[in-house]
Amino acid sequence: MRTRPLKVALLGCGVVGSEVARIMTTHADDLAARIGAPVELAGVAVRRTGKEREGIDPALVTTDATALVKRGDIDVVVEVIGGIEPARTLITTAFEHGASVVSANKALLAQDGAALHAAAGEHGKDLYYEAAVAGAIPLIRPLRESLAGDKVNRVLGIVNGTTNFILDKMDSTGAGYQEALDEATALGYAEADPTADVEGFDAAAKAAILAGIAFHTRVRLDDVYREGMAEVTAADFRSAKEMGCTIKLLAICERSKDGSSVTARVHPAMIPLTHPLASVRGAYNAVFVESDAAGQLMFYGPGAGGSPTASAVLGDLVAVCRNRLNGATGPGESAYADLTVSPMGDVVTRYHISLDVADKPGVLAQVATVFAEHGVSIDTVRQQGKDGEASLVVVTHRASDASLTGTVEALRKLDTVRGVASIMRVEGE
Repeated sequence: MRTRPLKVALLGCGVVGSEVARIMTTHADDLAARIGAPVELAGVAVRRTGKEREGIDPALVTTDATALVKRGDIDVVVEVIGGIEPARTLITTAFEHGASVVSANKALLAQDGAALHAAAGEHGKDLYYEAAVAGAIPLIRPLRESLAGDKVNRVLGIVNGTTNFILDKMDSTGAGYQEALDEATALGYAEADPTADVEGFDAAAKAAILAGIAFHTRVRLDDVYREGMAEVTAADFRSAKEMGCTIKLLAICERSKDGSSVTARVHPAMIPLTHPLASVRGAYNAVFVESDAAGQLMFYGPGAGGSPTASAVLGDLVAVCRNRLNGATGPGESAYADLTVSPMGDVVTRYHISLDVADKPGVLAQVATVFAEHGVSIDTVRQQGKDGEASLVVVTHRASDASLTGTVEALRKLDTVRGVASIMRVEGE
């Protein structure tokens, strides 16, 4: 074993960063044995000093992150500060000064992953980011390495624990959205400002990363269709149960049937209770991968939190340090396929549409005519009426998002349609 340690700079010492530092210290002997050399925490960059950080020598703590990554003796920079800047500049500066990088920064990778990979390649360094997508769940490496010889056709997953907790609570207790969100906040699953989670921004960033790796194509955050879950109601869950389904906020990345394009999207969807993702409860994550040779694979586990995310960071750190010792680098960006990223209008799926209509003869015929005129085939219809008003639930066969949008616009113009109560996609068949 080499006795000279590999030096690690840690950018950020919050929930994840402090846990990374703790594991590096408490598991130092095991890490050294697995890597083939000791690893040494050489510096910790924080926003403010003066706070006691258990297990970290105060002499290592600095507010000058730029000076830390420019030192020249740093082997690996671990970035867990999040956000776009200063993280982007710090990472590229680390490459320029001889360090490889381990990051958990999903937003930055989704927006500027291609540029970061290019910078890493230019300087012959590694960029690893297992922790950016699903916490402790090994997912990036299986897609990038284990399935490198296979053709991935679809990635379907629950990649945000906060939203899954909320929807699971609504499903299991009948709670409304706000009530379930309040409980998630009280328990620490939701941030004081939950926008990034409940509006799908967090999941969309992860979808962009997954789609890029799975399909060997550059997919940026702007390419991902995003729809939040604030409009999901207890009534939607009752309708889902009547269909033998539940509702999840899904990240869906898929290759077109002819293989020429891909789509990436995040939105609430009904999935059959028989699908493996339907049983994912609480704040857990799970990702379902479908490929030609391997068939169907499912990855499941805690998707957030200090310890689970630190586990993924340390796994990357071990891999990068091994590469460093061997004078090699791991896989970089694979974007050779360069497939077209299609818009949401081209996506084909099933739909569940709930309409408020007048309870009188001929309404169903009018509605059915509108669907037919827009080329949308109806699978089932359920109508309940009382005191001159009725609820009409239509479940379609597979249709494009564009054709369904045209259908709904036409339905709103009918005098007998009082309103469109909800529209939800049906996935996972």
